[in-house]
Amino acid sequence: MKYLIEPNDLTLNETERILSLAQSIMKEPRKFAQVCRGKLMANLFYEPSTRTRFSFEAAMLRLGGNVMNLSDISTSSHTKGESMEDTIKTISSYSDLIVMRHPKAGTPKKSIPHSFVPIINAGDGPNHHPTQTLTDLLTIKDIKGHISNQTVAFCGDLLYGRTVHSLVKALSRYDNIKFIFISPKELKIPDYIKEYLDENSYVETQSLEAVMDQIDVLYVTRVQGERFENIEEYNRLKDIYIIDPKKLENAKEDMIIMHPLPRVNEIDTRVDEDKRAVYFNQVRYGMYVRMALIADFVGDEAC
Repeated sequence: MKYLIEPNDLTLNETERILSLAQSIMKEPRKFAQVCRGKLMANLFYEPSTRTRFSFEAAMLRLGGNVMNLSDISTSSHTKGESMEDTIKTISSYSDLIVMRHPKAGTPKKSIPHSFVPIINAGDGPNHHPTQTLTDLLTIKDIKGHISNQTVAFCGDLLYGRTVHSLVKALSRYDNIKFIFISPKELKIPDYIKEYLDENSYVETQSLEAVMDQIDVLYVTRVQGERFENIEEYNRLKDIYIIDPKKLENAKEDMIIMHPLPRVNEIDTRVDEDKRAVYFNQVRYGMYVRMALIADFVGDEAC
């Protein structure tokens, strides 16, 4: 049975196959309009979401399938004390695919043995967000033309940012990727992520301006207030990096600016007009890559 809990659950070849399928769907969406006809996807979202939940829904509906949602925990048997194991056994009896978002790291992985259908992790706490990673890879591949041979800078909350953790691990499998980690010392990239990297493949800095002219892909993240126990610490750090037109003066003309969204203050809205800003393109890429993943997991063999 297939599952996707973290990006490296897919081999590099499988990842490239999903990205290529997504590009095919982008070019000929009508060709794939019925590949999941008769299939039912269950969205189990124990944590708020806009883009991820709606993009999964849109993806399944555009493939001809149907969706049932759990987005209000107060209406579920969880409030009666039902275990996650029993919930998964129940929901997987009704559906062909489960998509799960949960605030506690590891919950989707622990659910696999109790499910009768494939499970896709839509984000588990600060841990992983593999479909956002596929979205990010597709964005880079489709806009830049290739993923290898890029200098990728991550700026902002690198400690709690699960999108950062997943994307770094995925990019580390491509050739000649150079990483620049830009953050305050309190929000540095965790050591367990750096263990995946050659020590000569990355640098850490607190200064965005010092490295701006080196960057091919700038990946900006918000400081995640929901992960902080100390609100004063969050307020001190939340606006430490704000990307504005002046900061981009020394950037490469073909650099792209990415953000997993939601945005708070970390990218000035004036940057939206810059041709290098592709974070709203990412949103649409996310739907197509989830269409490819769903089609691959539960669609007709023809796709």
